[in-house]
Amino acid sequence: MTAPAEITPGWVRMMAAYNAEMNRRVYAAAGRIDEAERRRERGAFFGSIHATLNHLLWADQMWMSRFAGWPKPAVGMREGLALHDDFLEMTRARGDSDARIAAWADGLDSAWLRGEQTWFSGIEKRDVTRPRVVVVTHLFNHQTHHRGQVHAMLTSAGERTGDTDLWLLAE
Repeated sequence: MTAPAEITPGWVRMMAAYNAEMNRRVYAAAGRIDEAERRRERGAFFGSIHATLNHLLWADQMWMSRFAGWPKPAVGMREGLALHDDFLEMTRARGDSDARIAAWADGLDSAWLRGEQTWFSGIEKRDVTRPRVVVVTHLFNHQTHHRGQVHAMLTSAGERTGDTDLWLLAE
């Protein structure tokens, strides 16, 4: 697969805003169901709504540690499923992370995006280097992928998030 020639700082800002809005909607819907429903095993990749939301927060913090020097999560990916036991604490952490991602996106320039990112991959167990346009796109694609799983779990629990299509929110 060939990496795209370029993504722009404006695209990153749009995706950061989209993710923050979708996270607000998903967390609001998750907050309307009880704790047992949020933690119920639902057959998704990470099991429950709560665990999947924790994974997304963990992964965003891991990627932002690579992109912007945030502290790495203190636990590995599997332990990250329980990053925040308390839903309200996780909700606050999500909002804080989304605000920090937006601030990071606001400061991006095209030259940085055209560069390469090197990191130690826990999945590959080695150092990996990829174009930043690929791994920044991955940050947002990963969010959308797992948030889609949460959306399906919320729908099965009788909750709604409203429209999730990017084009409906972008102006």
